[in-house]
Amino acid sequence: MASENRIVPVVLCGGTGSRLWPLSRDGHPKQFLRLLGDHTLLQDTLLRVRGIDGVGAPILVSNEAHRFVVAEQAREIGCEPAAILLEPHARNTAPAAAVAAIKAQSGGDDPILLVLPSDHLVRDHAAFARSVTAASVAAAAGAVATLGVVPTFPATGYGYIKAVPTNDGALMTVKRFVEKPSLEQATDFLGEGNCFWNSGMFLFRASVYLDALRQFAPDILRAAEQAVARGKSDLDFCRLDADAFGACPSDSIDYAVMEHLRDGRMAPLAADWSDIGSWDAVWKAAEKTEGNNAAVGNVVTHGARDCLVHASHRMVAVAGLDSVIVVETPDVVLVVHKDHAQDVKQLVEALRAQGRPEATQHRQVYRPWGSYDSVDHGQRYQVKRISVKPGAKLSLQKHHHRAEHWVVVSGTARVRRGDVEFLLTEDQSTYIPIGETHSLENPGRIPLELIEIQSGSYLGEDDIIRMADIYGRT
Repeated sequence: MASENRIVPVVLCGGTGSRLWPLSRDGHPKQFLRLLGDHTLLQDTLLRVRGIDGVGAPILVSNEAHRFVVAEQAREIGCEPAAILLEPHARNTAPAAAVAAIKAQSGGDDPILLVLPSDHLVRDHAAFARSVTAASVAAAAGAVATLGVVPTFPATGYGYIKAVPTNDGALMTVKRFVEKPSLEQATDFLGEGNCFWNSGMFLFRASVYLDALRQFAPDILRAAEQAVARGKSDLDFCRLDADAFGACPSDSIDYAVMEHLRDGRMAPLAADWSDIGSWDAVWKAAEKTEGNNAAVGNVVTHGARDCLVHASHRMVAVAGLDSVIVVETPDVVLVVHKDHAQDVKQLVEALRAQGRPEATQHRQVYRPWGSYDSVDHGQRYQVKRISVKPGAKLSLQKHHHRAEHWVVVSGTARVRRGDVEFLLTEDQSTYIPIGETHSLENPGRIPLELIEIQSGSYLGEDDIIRMADIYGRT
């Protein structure tokens, strides 16, 4: 493919996936989960585009809270992004694609952008590549193109695209977008034969998309240009200006641009696609065992049929149940009938209204240096299991309200306590008094595992005063 027709994937890494709670939560949403294999959905997305002719390094658009997870998951599969743009506010797909298009043009190029959600499943990579290639031809000629999934059942959880054939037969012309229909409407759509599921995937030249925004959504373009111009580099990230991006209207590519075009193009996609938007969708996509059950982790079933059982922490046994979803995590167990899988979103909203932390955060919390797991807590104490990656280092910090006792389980810790620096190895420990500056580093080649016992009058994560941090956190 000629250089002027180079394809740059733009992978949108936002979203919370609340229907996949309790595995998917704000702090670690579904695109970062290994739901159906060895790779996360984000990693699957990045790997999927590698085999397409003419594809360059991707641009990733993420929110600030997940920046280190995005970077680490890309690194794990050997992906070096062209840029990681950090959104200070969630503003839907049209602004996210706008800042990516502006960034893609910064070197004087005008590539074709392949805009992809980061949390979808595509089984048939070859079919996906054929549809992308077909749509890229239209995009190279100046069209805005999308991929429409050939429907296999009357789905009510997807939006639809109505399209008509063109003379060349490879692509179709988009007539209109339709919101999620009723079952009766979806059944009619399936019978019509010219209706497709809206995949949320798009191809267009960067300049063509920005010109379309200039015509149909100038407020989005203006805010995006200011957000990029005022943005700042931070390690491997580009931080968009918070004030400028915050003033940007929230809208999707479909409604900001596509619905206004008379010549929008669509390539049909028949590639065993799913948006993995709910637990019943996970069950459909998963490999089945005896009784047509899908089981992940330490699971035992007896006399159960058509169930999804996901155990992440302990054994889960299910007997005599049909069409039930059971999802176990260290702090939550979800049990729901498959027919009510969409109701999980309402459960999460109720938990948010109650201020329950389980609605948004896992017990295990990921940090750029590794992770910690809150094993136990009570009045004036908390116990955490801390894992530090080789070469990683926690910030130099202090606490006003808590003391800490560290016990090394495995690996080697380099500890700074006040003006003293020393090494700790397996079964050794140290005590950090209230108000004492301290830091923790893993100088070894294997993960450092330790137990931290906190004690004090206040144990919140906001009682951290950072003096220095290699990851640029304040």
